[in-house]
Amino acid sequence: MTANCVKNFDRLHSSARRLAMVSIFVFIGFAVSSAQNTYFAPNNLVVSRSVYDNNPNNVTVGELLPPNCQATQGGCNGNAVNDGTYPYVWNNNLVDGSFGITSKLFLDQYTPAGALINSLEVPNSGPPQKDHMVTSFSSKSEVALNLSTDGQYLTFMGYVSAIDNLDVSNSNTPGVLDPTNPVGESYYRAVALVDAKGKFKFTETNAYSGNNGRAAILNNTNGANFLYTAGNAGNGGNPQPNGIIVAAGAQILTPQTKAEIAQRPGTPTPVASFNITQLGDSHDKIGKDDNFRGLRIFNNVVYYTKGSGGNGVNTVYFVDPSLTVCNDSNGVGLPAANAILPTTPLAYDPTVLQTKGLDPNNMCVLKGFPTTLKSTTSFPFGVWFANANTLYVSDEGNGTNTFSNGIYTAAASQPTAGLQKWIFDSVTGQWNLAYVLQSGLQLGVPYTVAGYPTGNNPATGLPWSPGADGLRNITGVVNGDGTATIYGITSTVSGNGDQGADPNQLVAITDNLSATTLPTGESFSSLLTAGFAEVLRGVSFTPGSSGGH
Repeated sequence: MTANCVKNFDRLHSSARRLAMVSIFVFIGFAVSSAQNTYFAPNNLVVSRSVYDNNPNNVTVGELLPPNCQATQGGCNGNAVNDGTYPYVWNNNLVDGSFGITSKLFLDQYTPAGALINSLEVPNSGPPQKDHMVTSFSSKSEVALNLSTDGQYLTFMGYVSAIDNLDVSNSNTPGVLDPTNPVGESYYRAVALVDAKGKFKFTETNAYSGNNGRAAILNNTNGANFLYTAGNAGNGGNPQPNGIIVAAGAQILTPQTKAEIAQRPGTPTPVASFNITQLGDSHDKIGKDDNFRGLRIFNNVVYYTKGSGGNGVNTVYFVDPSLTVCNDSNGVGLPAANAILPTTPLAYDPTVLQTKGLDPNNMCVLKGFPTTLKSTTSFPFGVWFANANTLYVSDEGNGTNTFSNGIYTAAASQPTAGLQKWIFDSVTGQWNLAYVLQSGLQLGVPYTVAGYPTGNNPATGLPWSPGADGLRNITGVVNGDGTATIYGITSTVSGNGDQGADPNQLVAITDNLSATTLPTGESFSSLLTAGFAEVLRGVSFTPGSSGGH
């Protein structure tokens, strides 16, 4: 019976039949769960959702921000202008650039058509000896979901903290302290691993001090047992301390089986690094070139994206652990045909951290992708390979919230925001942008959120109502009819004091894989919108699925 159910799941990848099969799919999902004593059934979707505890007492008007700033060399940014009431609380971001409040995480299981099956709450409270993890509301680059290399586990990142703590996403980690960071508190970052039964394991780390871990993938095939992670570090002055440089970007961890209270995280262990001097540019803020967000493994190659910050190159990168392609090159290349996944930390030279960063550099810009320094038009976030010659890249947009005549004008006019389709040209040996899928995203068009204030936010003079600005995390599946269906989480613009706090959407589109020019008739559909005091962050297929890798 179970085998027949799994076959039925596979047949449901035909997008034309999805809507008609929703009720059958939900029934099958529960049947498989019951038969196998699992929580997640194969070939469903999982969406990570952050829920803010809408408590006015979370912030007191007039309190100094960030917390314990008086004890730091960074000093205080200002006084809170709003209490903890949603969404007004995020106007505090206008006086404290580190502002955020830790919140609960949920993993929601949906059918591919968007019908909710169940929700799993990530442990987030209880006595100190109980394993727990939270995210930061409204850090928009967090909680990407990824399947392990064997497809049996989901991984994502957060903080070892209770809910309702301030500015945790810019705090130091206990083992990597930056005295110039104005946030005067410290918390471990952590990787969560969850299986099909909904059972969690957590691995603490001192990486990403001063900033946030954003994505993780477990490599557990061919005898391997490693976590690759993506994120950013540093929230203080320049030059950054050595520990901050080492704690940034691309890290490698060994998954832990001990309870969090028994773990003793050591020094961060970077697995890869890029420096703009590889492209012939002059050094900038050491460590900020490795401000990574997206993470994907395909054909034994680890890929990263950078799409934010005032330093470096916003583009798609890959890791070259053999140092045969990227080191001492022009910083642009293609993975080796016999590529292998990294199994050890990067053997960097500690004597040149302040002048060269993590040297030698073992990352390249994927050939064909942008190499412009400090781009104002390229904001890549998620990547998903349909096959070796077809790569989909999400672009979250520039975040500019100019508003006129009922529309967010900058968001509506972006030519590359949304879902980019890149095709590999074997003759020229590089990737080329084929087209950008935007239809149906309604870029820049305000939409209504139940319970949200109407009119303009007095703090910004712009509408509370959000509009889509692009896409962040994505996943996809190749269908049997020569198409691929890609699911994505939208980014937003609005008059909110922190646009990452806007309730956003899960959308989907089906694209003709063989198309090299923009097809007519392809359009995104909205599968769900986050509710009041909620945001959507990551999307993946469930453990045991055939798609999403």
